[in-house]
Amino acid sequence: MSVVLVVNSGSSSFKYRLIDMFAERVLAHGLVERIGEKVGVATHTVVAHAEAGEPAPTVADVTQQLTRAIPDHTTGFAVMLEAFAAHGPSFDEHRPDAVGHRVVHGGARFFRATIVDDAVEESIDDLSLLAPLHNPGALEGIRAARAAFADVDHVAVFDTAFHQTMPPEAYTYALDREVARRHRIRRYGFHGTSHKYVSEQAAAHLGRPLETVRQIVFHLGNGASVTAIDGGRSVETSMGFTPLEGLVMGTRTGDVDPAILLHLQRTAGYDTDDLDDLLNRRSGLVGLAGANDMRDLVARAEADDQAAQLAIDVYVHRIRAYAGAYLAQLGGADVISFTAGVGENAALIRERALDRLGFLGVRIDHDRNRSVPRGEIAQISSDDSDIVVLVVPTDEEVEIARQTLHAATFRRAE
Repeated sequence: MSVVLVVNSGSSSFKYRLIDMFAERVLAHGLVERIGEKVGVATHTVVAHAEAGEPAPTVADVTQQLTRAIPDHTTGFAVMLEAFAAHGPSFDEHRPDAVGHRVVHGGARFFRATIVDDAVEESIDDLSLLAPLHNPGALEGIRAARAAFADVDHVAVFDTAFHQTMPPEAYTYALDREVARRHRIRRYGFHGTSHKYVSEQAAAHLGRPLETVRQIVFHLGNGASVTAIDGGRSVETSMGFTPLEGLVMGTRTGDVDPAILLHLQRTAGYDTDDLDDLLNRRSGLVGLAGANDMRDLVARAEADDQAAQLAIDVYVHRIRAYAGAYLAQLGGADVISFTAGVGENAALIRERALDRLGFLGVRIDHDRNRSVPRGEIAQISSDDSDIVVLVVPTDEEVEIARQTLHAATFRRAE
């Protein structure tokens, strides 16, 4: 087995990546979007890899503006198959040995990558109550993919699974326990595939066994979370019952006093939909400064835009608070890693997030921090820093493919 097709399916789109797992080499990737609209769009990219001694690889982009509607995910998969047939690579030569699916919510049921059967589909459907914006789209993608590739294993890789190692004191909310039990309320955590991948990459970069390393990983993108990882096991994470809790994000509040919601209901007439829209789409950076792209906010802040300056201050303040809390939970750390769009590219945020941890021996090398090679693991702490600080590019698709390959191989060995 060597080829895995990774599918990340949403309600109206899905991304895919075909990976040769012998070298973890991407053969092709693409996006099918505007599913259910009058006109769909499909983008398919074939990655050409150079042989030894040849020039650097080239990438051929092929974009299709479809003239017909894509009414559902089944049609979307047919469009994807057409793109492979027309532009390659050929499935005759690179037929997927397994298909890996990103599923946001696995509840407390799924703690590892799981072979999909009808019972697993039913469980994912049942868990849509906890992830109504994500699980239904993932389920549509799984069903369409199982029809298109009926002769291979399909594996669900859950964002929540990595965090199933948290102890009860970390995942339990101080709610009435019968209410919490009846409605399945607990901390689940998200971004698990990214946190797992980055923590393993960081340990390998340090040349240390994963089991010996205490880590804090900041996944800072439009969605943002931080996880404390002890010996490869998640022991605390910032996202909770939903991806709303924790750090300030692009459009989400992160931590907020829940009594504010009661106040808005009582005094401003907000209903459930109003509150959902406020918390998830009109808050965070966009709520504070009207933009959720950190590059724009940094440029505006440098031009003395006070709203942008405050947004960055609030964003950094929350990161510092979690850094301190998780260092306490771990009893110290060996490495702190930054990843995802902001974490990998915003030197100012990394610098400000850690500039008050000098009393713990964290020392940032400012030249290293401002000259991180794109797409590479880089150390941004000085050589005499007591805690190593890294920038680690994440690759959730590769992690999904790795877990898919492991689950499918294990099944065949049974």
